[in-house]
Amino acid sequence: MTTAASVIEDYKLSHPGSQRLHERAAQFFAADGATHATRMLDPFRPYITHAKGSRKWDVDGNEYIDYVMGHGALILGHCHPDIVRAIQEQAAKGLHYGENHELEVEWAALIKKLMPSVERVEFVACGNEANALAIRFGRVFTGRKKVLRLEEHFHGWFDFVAYPGTPGVLPEDNEINSVYIPHDLDLIEKELAKRQYAVLLTEGGGAHMEGQYPLDRNFVQALPDLTRQHGTVWVIDEVVTGFRYAPGGWQSVMGVTPDLTTLGKCVGGGLSVGAVVGKAEIMEALSTKTPIQRRIRHTGTWNANPLVAAAGVAACKLYLTGEPQRKATQAAAVLRAGLNKALKERGISGAVYGKTMLHGYLGPREFEPASDMLPPTRDIKKLCNPAVAPTWARMLLHLLQHGVANMGGRLYVMSAAHTEEDIDQTIKAFAESLDAMIAEGSLPKSFGK
Repeated sequence: MTTAASVIEDYKLSHPGSQRLHERAAQFFAADGATHATRMLDPFRPYITHAKGSRKWDVDGNEYIDYVMGHGALILGHCHPDIVRAIQEQAAKGLHYGENHELEVEWAALIKKLMPSVERVEFVACGNEANALAIRFGRVFTGRKKVLRLEEHFHGWFDFVAYPGTPGVLPEDNEINSVYIPHDLDLIEKELAKRQYAVLLTEGGGAHMEGQYPLDRNFVQALPDLTRQHGTVWVIDEVVTGFRYAPGGWQSVMGVTPDLTTLGKCVGGGLSVGAVVGKAEIMEALSTKTPIQRRIRHTGTWNANPLVAAAGVAACKLYLTGEPQRKATQAAAVLRAGLNKALKERGISGAVYGKTMLHGYLGPREFEPASDMLPPTRDIKKLCNPAVAPTWARMLLHLLQHGVANMGGRLYVMSAAHTEEDIDQTIKAFAESLDAMIAEGSLPKSFGK
């Protein structure tokens, strides 16, 4: 009978080069030798040497079907030829001019063409920074201070949007300046009616990476009127969903127009980027024509640097057709069905759901959803239950041994590069991993029917 310990030993035997690098990395990187929270794994994640399309390879020659996809930035897959060509050509011309340039104008024009709510564009270095700037825009525009956020919605790690109780965050940052509220329209309206909020900040798709806890369409469509009525700026954080969910973003699918939108990930074609886009009257705070007491002086060494702009232009041109989004959505549907079939055949209570990012859930099926893109419970505590993380981590270890790399064992980030062969191999790997976990006793009986 296999055991959890034997799986770890087998993994170490097949990843000696990664283990050596991990031991070295642990001397430098305080986060257990990793440089990102989701790259931490006991004993370690593989160390990658190169990637192409839907695949990547590690230092030991192991090949993986990749469902991390640059943490969601690579809907086009690894090393798309248009992106590679654009970066190479621009690198030969210059990495950083420290001046205005034509590519940034072309890039902004493409974003405006993709997303109709865009009147103005301001580039930053990452999505976290975009959310910080959007909050400042809202505060200057309304003259208010507080930010209203929804339970479990993630907007970065800086103080004003950190989860309540985050170590190192001052109580006044979380409790006075920022309010965390359940997904309840009556409660939201009650808070907004206090007319204290500069910004309502919501995550595109729903809580966590395109909607581990998805937002209901009726709920979303009520927000524009509520925020307008109470003088609050509505910011949709589309750092994950922007140009991944659809050419016009998640907001285009929902049929809503926010005041501001924050972008990242896909908008840079795989390079580090963020942007705030939206209404001109709100973003005019950047202009020298704005009175000094309401003016925002925004700097940033990497804002719209030519290399990122070149990649962004190449990527956005491809997003215009909607073809990458369509391919990723279709691949996700096939994978979703196959993974759910494997769960059902083994009597495991749970589901895999989502659109172009598939979320795994282990727990009671409280109803049968109208679509397998939706979870079988509306209990946010069950969907985002941290107690299940060790089970998914064990799944990740088994999947890596079967040549599949995803995020945390439960999140599959799809791309236009994933093939039918990739999907078939992944379903097989998932089924065999479930069988191994049942045999070793690492899949709790509580997840059975």
